[in-house]
Amino acid sequence: MPRPRTQKIYFGEDQEKAVVNYLESTDETEKNKIFNEYLREPLIIMVESIIRRYKLYRKDMDFNEIHTDTMSFLITKINKFDHTKNTKAYSYFGTICKNYLMGAIQKDTKEQNRQVSYDDISSDVEDSTNLSYVIDEHVIDYQAIIIKLTANLEEFVENQNLNENEQKLGYALLEIFSNFDKIFQVGDGNKFNKNLILLSLREMTSLSTKEIRIAMKRYKKIYDGILVRFLE
Repeated sequence: MPRPRTQKIYFGEDQEKAVVNYLESTDETEKNKIFNEYLREPLIIMVESIIRRYKLYRKDMDFNEIHTDTMSFLITKINKFDHTKNTKAYSYFGTICKNYLMGAIQKDTKEQNRQVSYDDISSDVEDSTNLSYVIDEHVIDYQAIIIKLTANLEEFVENQNLNENEQKLGYALLEIFSNFDKIFQVGDGNKFNKNLILLSLREMTSLSTKEIRIAMKRYKKIYDGILVRFLE
């Protein structure tokens, strides 16, 4: 059960140090003590905050069920954090939670939208330049572009004042880019598989094609800026 927030900064330097102590300890009793005294409450608040802030709700599950499920998953990933790389546990744990919830929402939505027909969206997509990226005479390392774009996207979503649709789209794009090797396949005419991308975005966000196109305007500028720098 999520608990009320007791302090403004719930995951600060004390918690970062506690994570390191937790990971370096080889005594299970000591690890449990560190977790219960320093990490349990902050992680409970973190998960609650992420679910509410980004509206990462799952169908057919109430808030407490979503929170418990996400918290349980996060606990299984704590030991995978590498504190020697000079990164923050706060960012790592937050990313774990958001990616897990977005993946779960995507899976839930796919189950409910198995009957979505490609014919319903194909004609609308084919004429949309906003959802088509063409590689013509330039030789571009698109993997490098996507890696750079993913980093910029995450920072953008975290720091910009986005509406609900833009937030949904932002995290859906991050999820897709993390699997770009499976989704971004160049085919005839050197075009990415935009139809598959749009279908995935619709399933993950429950937004219409029009809503996706409008929300995409905030993100297309990021892509254009990165692409220009690579071409230069």
